[in-house]
Amino acid sequence: MCRRFKILKQLIYLSFLLLSACEGTTANTLSTEKTIKPIQVETPSNPVIEKDLWRYIANRYTLSAPDQKKLFWHIDWFKKNPDYLTRVTKRAKPYLYLVTKEVEKAGLPIEIALLPIVESAYYPFSYSHGTASGLWQFIPSTGRLYGLKETWWYDGRRDVLASTKAAVKYLKNLNKLFKGDWLLAIAAYNSGPGRVQKAVRKNKKLGKKADFWHLDLPSETKGYVPRLLAVAELIKSPSLYNQSVTSIDNQPQVRSVVLNSQFDLALISQWTDLSLDELYSLNPGLKRWATPSTGPYTMLLPVDAIEKFEENLSIHPKEGRVRWLRHKIKAGDSLSYLSHKFKTTVDQIKSVNNLNSNVIKVGEYLIVPIAQKSENYYSLSEDQREKRRINAKKNGFKVIHTVKSGDSLWKISNKYDTPIKSIIKWNHLSRTEPLKIGKKLVIWRSSITKPDDLSKVVNTGIDISRKVTYRVRNGDNLSKIASKFKVSVSDLKSWNKLDDKKPLQIGQKLKIIVNVINSKMK
Repeated sequence: MCRRFKILKQLIYLSFLLLSACEGTTANTLSTEKTIKPIQVETPSNPVIEKDLWRYIANRYTLSAPDQKKLFWHIDWFKKNPDYLTRVTKRAKPYLYLVTKEVEKAGLPIEIALLPIVESAYYPFSYSHGTASGLWQFIPSTGRLYGLKETWWYDGRRDVLASTKAAVKYLKNLNKLFKGDWLLAIAAYNSGPGRVQKAVRKNKKLGKKADFWHLDLPSETKGYVPRLLAVAELIKSPSLYNQSVTSIDNQPQVRSVVLNSQFDLALISQWTDLSLDELYSLNPGLKRWATPSTGPYTMLLPVDAIEKFEENLSIHPKEGRVRWLRHKIKAGDSLSYLSHKFKTTVDQIKSVNNLNSNVIKVGEYLIVPIAQKSENYYSLSEDQREKRRINAKKNGFKVIHTVKSGDSLWKISNKYDTPIKSIIKWNHLSRTEPLKIGKKLVIWRSSITKPDDLSKVVNTGIDISRKVTYRVRNGDNLSKIASKFKVSVSDLKSWNKLDDKKPLQIGQKLKIIVNVINSKMK
């Protein structure tokens, strides 16, 4: 009996030693791992769920509100507008993977990839009345600070890749400024770091809490952070809030290609079988009919279009990427006039022709880059988008005001009894940049004072238009016809798809859209 008890005692002691050894080994292993790399929090890794990029993002959230009550108003708005999130998440498809990877690469909270939903609804051509532009809504001054250039050809604030890199860098700097507090950094992205710093200092001086939820901030900023967190909550649990999120594959949708020379977008369209609208939507920083004249330029193309583009790139000569015209200088020509006529810039004409000054001589020749297609073909260029804005239909009467010498927003506002902020919004203007003489501005008015006074209607440029057909007569030219009906030559060409190389024929029918009051039509 004693012997059996001794054996049992030894077995228990041996088991205790083995258990202690195992625990010691585990403890040592954890200790060693800490010295090698930080312990990472595990995230759900369901391979089916992770195939969807929204689920991938939702599984890695790190930001939160103290309670759901802080998000109630915003969630309630989405519940009342159930189609909105469906549309926005669909619109994000080409850009979301790229944005997410840039955010992760920089070590930012993954919720930052949802910020363009709040800023621009993931619409790359978005433009606010505060002159903010692009997915990340950079204003010009902050854009320049973070390397987003703007030229006649290109606006970096609307460039998806460039603006994303700039936004990530800016947010990272804001986070450092606010000592790791991401909610304060995000608030500062909306209203500026100075305003948030001032609010923090005020609370600390009063002995109050100085986190985002206790600061005295502008109402827009107070709602900005909760709206981002509400969007994150809705994407995480859409069915709970009667929402539908458009699925996006967790894989690259686009790839970047570096172009070292200027390309006509019509040519890239032919080489890739992509429409012009698709090219502009992926590369909304492009303002004209071609890529920038000075390279290199980084272009985004769908992954499945890359191979075909690179194949065409290798077999076509560099000289054919932009169409050139040999223009003989006539009396009255100037570089400014020619750049406007051929839709290019003075600098580009000078560079191509090795000119050191703006002086040109009658009889000499200039080489000028021109678009392969008509203006209308480049449907999402800045000029065409502005034309659509001018021709847009809204309630009330549309007034077209042509900026004259001495005009200012204040004068125009007084003339039409319209708030300056409305004029800025309708025409995508900046308060700080001077108006360009000759620029057409859209003014919307709810009513006309003394509608029987035709002189006032003429002065305000009310858009009372009618389509007429005109037969070309002996001695007519486009300039004379345009003058007769008070329209532009470019509009005549556009309405009738006229070719500069083909002269007008007597009896030829032209479609003209005229202002029936301002024209000289009998």
